[in-house]
Amino acid sequence: MHKNKGSKYRNKSKPAVGDKARETLENIDDNNPVIQLFKGYAAELDDKHDRYERIVKLSRDCTIESKRIIFLLHNVNTDIESKRVTVLNEAQERLNALINTHFKSIALELKGHDSYLYTRAYTSGVQEFIEAYTFYQFILSENIGDWKSFDALFKYSDEENGEFSLLFTQNDYILGLGDLTGELMRRCINTLGVGNTSECFKLCNYVKAINTGFIGLIAPGNKELGRKAYTLRQSLSKMELVCYNIQIRGQEIPKHMLMSVIESSDVKDDDDEGYY
Repeated sequence: MHKNKGSKYRNKSKPAVGDKARETLENIDDNNPVIQLFKGYAAELDDKHDRYERIVKLSRDCTIESKRIIFLLHNVNTDIESKRVTVLNEAQERLNALINTHFKSIALELKGHDSYLYTRAYTSGVQEFIEAYTFYQFILSENIGDWKSFDALFKYSDEENGEFSLLFTQNDYILGLGDLTGELMRRCINTLGVGNTSECFKLCNYVKAINTGFIGLIAPGNKELGRKAYTLRQSLSKMELVCYNIQIRGQEIPKHMLMSVIESSDVKDDDDEGYY
């Protein structure tokens, strides 16, 4: 009984071709212009899909390396200047390596093609890279570059391929900044753990300024931007709670105990600035 049932399902999985259809397939002229046209379409689609998958793999590598660089940069919270310089130099080298290898390879893949057809294939890698690079810039100089400065990083030129560039949209830049605020929140918590309370206020004010910019954006239907803005407000609420406890209870509670007070507090973020 089970054997018949299995054979029944196997038969269903095979395409049913009637005698007339089989005869038509056997008599198809491969030199027919219509057949040649559809073969050309098939080859074009296969080429597009293969290129898309190659870009996805490159973008995934960019995302992984960017996350590792961010993790490295969180080790900067140290009073040893030599270690700080070493970490920043290593981060800069690895960021430049990403620009000149993986992102350059993506730009070469897109050369001569409509880049907008492939933006979804590498947008996550670009956003993670912007998060890592702006985090590096903030730690280095407490300032971050604008969209034009990052767009210039993705312009290439060599003897073999001439001039080419990677399509870097302003949307990816803004979404990358939204991710940056999460890292600034973690840095705020980490600096509190080592007793650097003044840095907490500085970071909180910086994230407030970014949040003000996000509130001013008008992007109806952009769900990803709405999610980033919501997460940004959650991060800002945690940072404000940190600063509140430092300001109000910092005199009565030792600095090394402030972390336990903050971790036991609930952060509520029910405000809606109109993204949903």
